[in-house]
This record gives sequence, C-alpha cells and structure tokens, in this order.
Amino acid sequence: MADDSRTGRGASQRLDRWLVFARAVKSRSLAQKLIETGAVRVNSQRTLNADRRIGAGDVLTMLLHDRLRVWRVLDAGVRRGPAAEAASLYEDISPGPLPHPGDRR
Repeated sequence: MADDSRTGRGASQRLDRWLVFARAVKSRSLAQKLIETGAVRVNSQRTLNADRRIGAGDVLTMLLHDRLRVWRVLDAGVRRGPAAEAASLYEDISPGPLPHPGDRR
C-alpha cells in the first residue's frame, strides 16, 4: 500500500501519537506514561518506548481503564478527531468479559 501522508494510509506512526488519535487516552503525555508502565504490547511484544513505530496490521494489547483491549491497527491517524473518525483507525478484537467466579450458567 502506498503512503498517502494526507490520510496516513500505509504510513507508520509513533505509538504515543496513534493512541491519542485513536482516543485511547486524552494526551501524548498520558500515552507515554501508559506505554512506559508496560501496559501496552505491540504484536505480543512488550514495549516501553513511546516512539515505537506502528502501522496497519499491528495488534495492540492494552490494559485501559481496568479492561483488556485488543485492537488491530487499520490506519495511521492525522489528528484527534471525533469518536467516529478515531474508531476507523482500529478494529476492536478484544475478548468478551470474563464470567465472575460466582456465576453459574
């Protein structure tokens, strides 16, 4: 896929910027803290570097707001836009919630 800098298609992008554009966090400083604590994995590999490059096809596994999130990157972002625009940057492939130990079904 050719790189189109206007839409970000085919481009790689810093992990911290992408997390902001995808609305996982509100700011780059929060994204950097999240990454540096080891709460983000890229393609099953733990990363502590906010400048890690990611692109379409990469899979991010994150612990956000006490929930496990698994997102497949579809596109690089160009801005922190509305929620619908942010949601077009990834496919949510997170597992469903785990049953509570007391639940019998």
